Amino acid sequence: MMRRIAIASVLLAAAGCATQEAAQKKQQGPTTTEERMRITNQAPFDVAVCQAKTPTLPQPTNQGILVGAVLATRPEVLECLVDPKTRGTADSTRVVVKTTVNDQGGTHAITGENLTPEGTACIQKLVDSRVPLTALPKGAQPVTSETTFVHEVNNSASVRFGINPGSDFSGAVRLGQTTWCDCYAAFGTKAPPILKANVNLKKGAPTAAAIAFDPVGTPEGDALATCLQAKMMAVPAKLETDELKFAYRFVHFNSQATEPAAELPPELRFFQLELVRGQRSADAALAFGIRANAAEAYDAIVSKYQKTKDWKLIDELKGKCKALVDSAQSWVTAIDAQLQVDRATMALAQELKAKDEAWGEVETKTQEVINGTQQDLANAQKRLADDQAACPKERK
Repeated sequence: MMRRIAIASVLLAAAGCATQEAAQKKQQGPTTTEERMRITNQAPFDVAVCQAKTPTLPQPTNQGILVGAVLATRPEVLECLVDPKTRGTADSTRVVVKTTVNDQGGTHAITGENLTPEGTACIQKLVDSRVPLTALPKGAQPVTSETTFVHEVNNSASVRFGINPGSDFSGAVRLGQTTWCDCYAAFGTKAPPILKANVNLKKGAPTAAAIAFDPVGTPEGDALATCLQAKMMAVPAKLETDELKFAYRFVHFNSQATEPAAELPPELRFFQLELVRGQRSADAALAFGIRANAAEAYDAIVSKYQKTKDWKLIDELKGKCKALVDSAQSWVTAIDAQLQVDRATMALAQELKAKDEAWGEVETKTQEVINGTQQDLANAQKRLADDQAACPKERK
């Protein structure tokens, strides 16, 4: 199952590359006069970064728990790499988080390709705080996991400075969004709407001369625009020409969303689903690890009972078997939630394929992901049935 989680993530990321590259090709360095004048750095923002919480990992830690916990940090890891100071000159950045836990404690080791010291430090601080590690029981075998994250300048949210004043201002706005989380407090379960801000920069002014948002049409959307307008007015600006007017388009995703993003265009809905799918994969891995712990605890009490035949252990047997069944049911539920996202992705890929045959490859790869998830679900359901059958039966 751990291998399939990794494969599914890679497939979905690869499936999106062609359209994401087209959507964000503007992030590439300018090569013509037209490109040097174009306003760039208006990359999407995943508001899940504003909802990050430090979990208390189930104990004892095992590989499934580690994989799930580290995989859940994907939005924040990729956010670390938006800032150009965290990346080298290559377009692709690869991050490897190797986690080791033993009876002395635990560590996260960050390695990779194209990472700067600032990038390594950002990710190290992130995983240390978001995935706190507790020592295993004395004498326990060490547990390790390895999780890889890939950031592509043309396919991932990125900022590059030095293109033109409008792009530099836009880049500062995009980097500022991680500190504007109070604006996104109302969007814990869904993706915020797309917003358009009309920006007016003037020579000699330290900040924007004026910023006006187009009406959104919903109370929470208009409230978000009002909040962001105040934040943008505090962003430093520098302009050598007399005046520059341009539009800043806020595109938002939410990896933690539980509500459909029906208001997003189909292509953006695809990426919203891909982000949600990543979190569902993390949930499934974590549930797998919790079930493994429950199975180990139940096996231990069964072994003790078989050796002693002590009837006083019956209540403990029942309690631990119930915990095992509950954890197996949670595992099934987590994989089923993942499958629902996969099916929604397939329906969207087919909708897009009807307009553009290039989406046929996405459809094929998404079906491979669905097949794998269905197999995982079948395995989990069988394990649940076996766990239920293993529980002590009441005699009437």
